[in-house]
Amino acid sequence: PPQRGRNDRNQFQGGRPGAPPARGRESNRGGGGGGGGGGAQGPNSRYYAAQDEQYGAPRSALLEEFRNTKVQKYELSDLVGYLVEFSSDQHGSRFIQQKLETASDADKQLVFDEILPHAVRLMTDVFGNYVIQKFFEFGTPLQKRELAKQLKGNVLDLALQMYGCRVIQKALEVIDLEQQTAVVRELEGQIMRCVKDQNGNHVIQKCIEKISSEAIQFVVDSFKGQVMALSMHPYGCRVIQRILEYCVDSQTAVILDELNRATPLLVNDQYGNYVIQHVVEHGRPRDRSNIISNMYGKIVEMSQHKYASNVVEKCLQFGTPKERRDLINEVIQAPDPQQPCPLLVMMKDQFGNYVVQKILDIADDDQREIVISRIRSEAGQQPMMPPKKFTYGKHVCNRIERHAGGPRN
Repeated sequence: PPQRGRNDRNQFQGGRPGAPPARGRESNRGGGGGGGGGGAQGPNSRYYAAQDEQYGAPRSALLEEFRNTKVQKYELSDLVGYLVEFSSDQHGSRFIQQKLETASDADKQLVFDEILPHAVRLMTDVFGNYVIQKFFEFGTPLQKRELAKQLKGNVLDLALQMYGCRVIQKALEVIDLEQQTAVVRELEGQIMRCVKDQNGNHVIQKCIEKISSEAIQFVVDSFKGQVMALSMHPYGCRVIQRILEYCVDSQTAVILDELNRATPLLVNDQYGNYVIQHVVEHGRPRDRSNIISNMYGKIVEMSQHKYASNVVEKCLQFGTPKERRDLINEVIQAPDPQQPCPLLVMMKDQFGNYVVQKILDIADDDQREIVISRIRSEAGQQPMMPPKKFTYGKHVCNRIERHAGGPRN
């Protein structure tokens, strides 16, 4: 259905609800690397010729020449002595990244030896962080291990920094369990701070995804009694969903128990509704049934709510056949003569009309026929109303025509 303005975070991250792409994992697209025209100059003839436009730091003649030359003639070995500077430059960083993907072990070692003493600074650099990430991706096993050692004592600061958090995430994807465990242990006592941080939450998500359940038990323990609050937080809701996806049953059970008690509040929350949707779609049958049972008697009301209507649709889509029928029966039951028809109320509502459309899509043939008949019957009894009142109802009418094989007079 058309976007209904509900700020749908189900689309922001890796195909998982509420779950947007991890910060900064895109490759460095900042511009193509240049080339050297007449080859590298000797070290004694190099001098600082320009001011770096971003930091105001002096730029070497070699880098200036590299940036201004169209034909690329440089190799990594030509940049020895200037590799840290190139790593911190938009064009130089991109050049090094591209070369590292196909470089020989000898050339990789040339670069590695020069940047290792500056690794922590480069991890937080707008362009340098990509070079560090490339080493975690294409470096030798020994280089990856040595680079991971540079994280020791710096994990929290890096996790909370917009470029450093990307490096931590990349490292967690490739280092061994021993080093993974060492990384996450540095965050002990600071888990909630990281979860609520715009950068740190991505690191916690990656820890949950990549580290064994036993090693992150203390992470899960830190959420006890905080699940409802985290589910209603823009970053916390993502972390809760990762736990539900990757942790073992003994760990998710505590989370789910708190979610079940908070369902009535979370379904109406701008972030919490995505957590509940996640449980409905990916959770255990009994957890889904608990959520659906909390909705009986409130379907019409919830269908008209900006956020809760999302949850109603998910329940209709993923409930058992009996649960679907019970939910649909609630809105097609014979209305009180003194009250407006629930279906008609929903189809005229800016959010409820999507729920009616979902009902038409997933109902069995018998119920769909009742829904269509009820809508036509009730609509025919309504007095003339201004066209704007049917703005949303038109979507339902179009869906009816699709299922019924065309409009009827």
